[in-house]
Amino acid sequence: MTMSQPVKEPNEKKEILRVQNLKKYFPIKGGVLKRTVGHVKAVDDVSLHIFEGETLGIVGESGSGKSTLGRMMMRLLDPTEGQITFNGVDISTIRQSKIRPLRKDMQMIFQDPYASLNPRMSVGEIIEEPMLIQKTGSSKERQENVISLLERVGLQQEARYKYPHEFSGGQRQRIGIARALSTRPKVIIGDEPVSALDVSVQSQVLNLMEDLQNDFQLTYLFIAHDLSVVKHISDRVAVMYLGRLAEVAPKDDLYANPLHPYTQALISAVPTTDIDEKRERIILQGDLPSPANPPSGCPFHTRCPEAHERCTLERPEMTKMGEEHYVACHLYTQS
Repeated sequence: MTMSQPVKEPNEKKEILRVQNLKKYFPIKGGVLKRTVGHVKAVDDVSLHIFEGETLGIVGESGSGKSTLGRMMMRLLDPTEGQITFNGVDISTIRQSKIRPLRKDMQMIFQDPYASLNPRMSVGEIIEEPMLIQKTGSSKERQENVISLLERVGLQQEARYKYPHEFSGGQRQRIGIARALSTRPKVIIGDEPVSALDVSVQSQVLNLMEDLQNDFQLTYLFIAHDLSVVKHISDRVAVMYLGRLAEVAPKDDLYANPLHPYTQALISAVPTTDIDEKRERIILQGDLPSPANPPSGCPFHTRCPEAHERCTLERPEMTKMGEEHYVACHLYTQS
C-alpha cells in the first residue's frame, strides 16, 4: 500500500523566498588598534516570506534597515545571523562562488539609475553583460534578446549603441529594468527604484513594472519610503522601524486598519485627493534612535504616544491579528 501525495489546492500560494531571524550587525571600530567597540544593528531579527507572483512592499524611514534587508536577500551582504531560503534552498551560508548561478533567478533594480550603470559601457553591453556572465545563448541570441528587452521597456533598439549619460533618469531606470530582466529571473528586488525620478515619471515606471510582472511571471520585493507608491504596486506591505518589523499585512487591510502606532503615523502623513476624507495627522516626537544604540524593549517606545512601562522593558513579538496581518506591539498582546 502506497501513501498518496498531498494534492495542492489550485489557489494555494507557493512560497518562493523566506528569511528567518535575520540579523546584520556592522562593527564599529575605535581606538588606535581599531578594535570593535560596538555594532550598528541595521537589521535585527527579521522574519518574513514572499509568495510566488506577489509584490511585497517594505516601507520605513531612512535608517530603518530596508535596503540592508534587500541586499542580504540577494546575498550582496552576508547575514550576521539567520536563514535565507530561496525556492526551498538555504542560501544564507553558501560561498559566493556558489551564488553566481542563483543570480540568474534573483536580480536587483537599484535606486540611482545613473550610478548603477557603467558609464564606459554601451546600453547594449550593459544589458548583455548578465547573459555573458551566466553563459546564456549565442551572440546572435543575446543581441536579439537585448533588442527585445529594450523595446519591451519602451526604448528603441538603436538605444543599444548609446551610453547612459545620453538618457534621462526615467530612461536610465528602464535600462536598469531591462538589465534585470535579461536573465529571466523569478524574483526582482527593487531598492527604491522610483524615488530618484520625477513624480510624472514614477507612475510610468510603476505601470511598466506591473505589466512586466504579468508578462514575465515575476515576484517583486519593492523597497520604498513613499507609502502612496507602495500602495499602488504592492499586494502585502511590511513596515520596518529601526531594523525590526513593526507590522505586516495585505495592502488594503494595512491602509484601512493600521494597528501599530508607527504605521498609523506613517499613513496619516500620506496626502489624499479626497476633500471629504477626515484624517488626523499624527506627529511623532523626537528623531529615529541610533541603530548603534537602540532603545531597550520596543524600539519605538521613545516616540510612541501609546507607550507604557512594559514597552520600555520587553520587546514585543509578532502577533497574528487577522489573515496575513501581524503586528509587533504590546497593545495587542496579553501581559
